[in-house]
Amino acid sequence: METSGYTNPADKLVLIVDDDDAVRDLIEFVIKKEGFKVDKAADGEEALQKARLISPDIILLDLMLPKFGGFEILRELQNDETVNIPIVIITGRYTDRSTSDMIKQEPNVKDFIEKPVKPQALAAVVHKILKTQPPIKKG
Repeated sequence: METSGYTNPADKLVLIVDDDDAVRDLIEFVIKKEGFKVDKAADGEEALQKARLISPDIILLDLMLPKFGGFEILRELQNDETVNIPIVIITGRYTDRSTSDMIKQEPNVKDFIEKPVKPQALAAVVHKILKTQPPIKKG
């Protein structure tokens, strides 16, 4: 199989940041099924600590978080060693066009997904940004 230009999802670490256990578990299930390694954070403070500590390949970030909001985290992650980590915003709150456009203009934001998360859409976005391919289904 020709995979030139693509890397193995198992080499990529995805940090999932969401304060809702059910959402975090769903996203983790989808991401692990696609072959990626996963770490999770339940609030903004933990997200920033982990981002700096484990340097994930991508961050899936909910905007509505305790301790720090998503916007503060976006700003913080644009500093120091986390500046090049791509971020996908996942939000359940309806965002008007100007807000979503403003978020998309942040240099580290690569995409924007609304809840409820559609597993195929989420998987496709992560694969596209990380230039990976889903594992071959054996069967």
